[in-house]
Amino acid sequence: MEKPHKKLEAWKLGIEVVKHIYKLTSGFPKAEDFALTAQLRRSAVSIPSNVAEGAGRKTNKEFINFLHIAQGSLSELDTQLDIALELGYLSRQDRKAIDELIIKLDKILTGLIHSLRRPE
Repeated sequence: MEKPHKKLEAWKLGIEVVKHIYKLTSGFPKAEDFALTAQLRRSAVSIPSNVAEGAGRKTNKEFINFLHIAQGSLSELDTQLDIALELGYLSRQDRKAIDELIIKLDKILTGLIHSLRRPE
């Protein structure tokens, strides 16, 4: 039996973001393994994790709270990617590619939040 959160577009795209971040950070300097690399990976993993945790909650209010946390992690990830770009760890092309995913995921999370707020 498939878990309900695995059917959500927000969760699926969140997993894609995680895969993209792991691939990008694999080329970062070794000195960043326990610093920026780890922070980027934690922020990315937090996104689909919070979508899944929220989907497992009993009320829409709780689910929405976890979706807001996922959006916060997405914003944190965006800032960390800006830092990686400024430090020269990331190309502008790679930044643009992940930016497209971030924008799409933010729109999906916002749409899901709005749909959960609607009275049934």
